[in-house]
Amino acid sequence: MTPLTRSTLLRALGPFAAGYFTSYLFRVVNAAISDDLIAELSLSNTDLGLMTSMYLYGFVLFQLPLGLLLDRFGPRLVQTWLLLLAASGAAWFAMGETTASLAGARLLIGIGLGGCLMSAFKANAMWLPPERLALGNSTVVTFGGLGFLCGTYPANLAADIIGWRALFAVLVVFTLCVTASIYFLVPKRDDDHRPVALAAQLRGYLGIFKDPIFWRVTPMVAAISGTFIAVQTLWATRWMTDVIGLDRHTAGQQLMVLGLAFAIGSLLTGIIADRVQRRGIGLKTVVAGAFSLYVAAQLAMIFALPVPLPVIWIIYGFTGQAANLGYATLGAHFGRDLAGRAQSAANLMLFLASALFQSSIGWVLDHLGHGFSQSPTTSYAIAFGALLVLQLLAFAWYVTGRYAAPHRSAPAR
Repeated sequence: MTPLTRSTLLRALGPFAAGYFTSYLFRVVNAAISDDLIAELSLSNTDLGLMTSMYLYGFVLFQLPLGLLLDRFGPRLVQTWLLLLAASGAAWFAMGETTASLAGARLLIGIGLGGCLMSAFKANAMWLPPERLALGNSTVVTFGGLGFLCGTYPANLAADIIGWRALFAVLVVFTLCVTASIYFLVPKRDDDHRPVALAAQLRGYLGIFKDPIFWRVTPMVAAISGTFIAVQTLWATRWMTDVIGLDRHTAGQQLMVLGLAFAIGSLLTGIIADRVQRRGIGLKTVVAGAFSLYVAAQLAMIFALPVPLPVIWIIYGFTGQAANLGYATLGAHFGRDLAGRAQSAANLMLFLASALFQSSIGWVLDHLGHGFSQSPTTSYAIAFGALLVLQLLAFAWYVTGRYAAPHRSAPAR
């Protein structure tokens, strides 16, 4: 077995963090180029929401097979092949001429990048002790925040200078570089490949879906993080242009504030969770504190309160990702051998929710904005308000559950 040194951990986990950086960069880049896509393809809000959400539907399609592959072959090999698929999808997107072709390319990109977070979480579960998973997972999510940051105003500027198609060509090259880092830098491990019969793997999924802890945690993650992803990666920008009246570049600059808060909040949330667990305080308390602030930020958007935009985005970005701590709860509860499947099953629910939310917001805006002559402010308030109600219900279900503290021994499989 490879010695567990700081250098080994950096090589084992760093390239996967770069993969999640790539995943989030692609996730948000459509918001940066949305004006170009609307102008070139004459897209409606419904079209834009559906085409952008195809990336998230790609995540949904591959999550259950992903869990099987991760637990059977390990994250190194699985993520290498998936990133090659994502690079192919990005090349297709760069050459696409129709809404349908761009939607198909976006779906392929989503399938290829759909394993980045779960591969990183699986690698964390392989290399880190259970009590450090919250910190390790939150560190990975921080890299996602940095990817989001690069996909906002910097992507706007790049699209203006070289065009959105050339921007995607650059992203193809970058994706291939990350692919190479995972394949060549990540050390092999003797438990990286654990042949298990498919029937046994499927029984593992059955046990996961029967577990009451899974159904306590997953709806909360899906509702809260699903809303965060749907708004953060598309509709936050459109809300600022449609309701606040900002131009695209100013909106991009404001989105950078959200991205920076997302990155910092992800890391600090992990550090806070890591420390409070050492004092016997559960992750549920951290999630509850963050969610209360997240609700406040959403209310400011729903009612268009006279709160400075940077304040809204700092609170929104800092706290909107805290529900991801639920993955650490699942990883510790199910143990290393089932972690890939348990977290991928939860991820399926998360991205199904976020894809439905992202496309549904566009439908609501088109139908309420035009069919019933409502103002954009009212249309966004209805769309965002409905999602907030779902979050409150899911959080109430989660917070009434009881969860054991992380321990070193894995549960029965």
